[in-house]
Amino acid sequence: MSSEVTIYDFDLNLASGEILSLSSLKGKIILIVNTASNCSFNQQLVQLQALHEKYSDKLVIIGVPCNQFVSQELLPNEKLVSVYLKEFGVTFPLLERSIINGKKEIPLYKYLKSQKKSLLGFKGIKWNFEKFLVDQTGKVIKRYSTYVVPNTIEKDLVNII
Repeated sequence: MSSEVTIYDFDLNLASGEILSLSSLKGKIILIVNTASNCSFNQQLVQLQALHEKYSDKLVIIGVPCNQFVSQELLPNEKLVSVYLKEFGVTFPLLERSIINGKKEIPLYKYLKSQKKSLLGFKGIKWNFEKFLVDQTGKVIKRYSTYVVPNTIEKDLVNII
């Protein structure tokens, strides 16, 4: 048995107070996105929700609210779910507000960044709405910059479904 860490080894704290064990998502495609409700890119939440609805039997989108980029996510955990639903129609899982860069970053992001560096080799997350695509076997297969909108990711989803 291998002792190598996989995506399925992580248990995540949801904003709702529940725990999401990624091991429960084996066999599904996972798209992990750091989000911020006050970011100028926040309309990507609407596109992410559309993908969530269209591929809900094969795809799980996980939003990771983060306030590390010029304080664009000020919502407390207890309001994240209701505001994201009201403002953007989001029903996919949202983690509690998380740190994704630096010494206090959540272990999931340390893992994701070790698996896929950015296009220019940058290890850290540069801005809100960077995305990681994980295939059905748990392999991190792509990393997308903030500027890659969710609608354009659909072709990659179709290729691995």
